Amino acid sequence: MRQSSTIRSLVFSFFLLVIFTLGIHAPAWSQGPQASGTPARSADLMPTSGETAAPPAAPSASAASKMSAIVIGSGDLLKIGVLGAPESDQEVRVDPDGNVSLSFIGSVHVAGITSAAAQELIARKFQDGGFFAHPQVSVFIKEYATQGVSVLGEVLKPGVYPLLGSRRLFDVLSLAGGTSPKAGKVVSITHRDHPETPVSVLMSNDANESAKNNIEVFPGDTVLVSRAGVVYVVGDVHKPSGVIMDNGSEMTVLQAIAMAEGTNSTAKLNKAKLIRRTPSGPQEFPLALQDMLSSKAPDMRLQAEDIIFVPTSLAKTATRKTLDAIIQTATGLAIYGVR
Repeated sequence: MRQSSTIRSLVFSFFLLVIFTLGIHAPAWSQGPQASGTPARSADLMPTSGETAAPPAAPSASAASKMSAIVIGSGDLLKIGVLGAPESDQEVRVDPDGNVSLSFIGSVHVAGITSAAAQELIARKFQDGGFFAHPQVSVFIKEYATQGVSVLGEVLKPGVYPLLGSRRLFDVLSLAGGTSPKAGKVVSITHRDHPETPVSVLMSNDANESAKNNIEVFPGDTVLVSRAGVVYVVGDVHKPSGVIMDNGSEMTVLQAIAMAEGTNSTAKLNKAKLIRRTPSGPQEFPLALQDMLSSKAPDMRLQAEDIIFVPTSLAKTATRKTLDAIIQTATGLAIYGVR
């Protein structure tokens, strides 16, 4: 009997221990996270004191832009139908005025709106005319005639390129093979919906500036890459040529002379001229080229279409010809062994 009483005491003590342990850990379980697959309550997601709730993510600019959607244009081929009424299915092409002619409701202007907006417009006309109670209209653009972007100016391959949806400016320029060596730094983008207000951006070699200027281009837009300015160096220089002002950057007289590989030894530097176009016509200005080369006069900044003319000194030319003749004579004597 005494042994059985001891066993009962041990069992009872064990149960008390289990109950006591559960009582300690139960609150911790209730405060823990929700079980996997069970959504947390809003109260569980609220920040505690001292914490700051993260703001909701803002919608992207492209999603908010109405221009990013493809709009219907003249020449597009549309497939239009009404759910449950196959006899109303039609394939129509948008005329030059932006209209389509449909059964029952006649002419509908759809150019300049999205296919979703066209569905609502056609459904409303069907309903207003009493042809359908609650029509579910579908508008599918089967062929795109106007969903392209025109890339013109100083690019390697000018032309019209297909563009469904918005793309970035650099992507569009890549479609045209990139800019040419004569390209300037100004790129003009004319949007189809707002042709009266073109947007101009400046191309830059700086990475941060390039990222800012890589704007969106939409179907129907026109991209025009300007031509860089050219300075002409002619006369008694090693390489008479037109010097491109790289990406629209500034250029000085000495830089242009250097690009022409310098002056010849027969050049008359103190008689150099600068010819510049003005509203009243071309005008000549004296150019102190000799003083510039010897750092006695400041270098002069040039403008696009300027012409630098370096004349030839007749005295130096005559002396040079005499010297050449002497050298040729001496060479001839050496070859033929004249004694």
